[in-house]
Amino acid sequence: MPMDAGEIERLIKESFPDAKVEIQDLRGDGDHYAALVVSSAFEGKSRVQQHQMVYKALKGNMGGELHALALQTSTPD
Repeated sequence: MPMDAGEIERLIKESFPDAKVEIQDLRGDGDHYAALVVSSAFEGKSRVQQHQMVYKALKGNMGGELHALALQTSTPD
């Protein structure tokens, strides 16, 4: 069963309460999403570390319920 955008956002905000999260369903199929996550938790982290933090927040759903996620992360300006 595909994961809905609201659930993705909820899981990310659960781990990063200050995050600004934008989720876009790329194909309208609930399987392919793009996400922009902006959080101060990413300060001093490499892009790879930031992405790993988001994947961890998704609690193992990547590759299962969540098939594809084009991820962009950054710190607040």
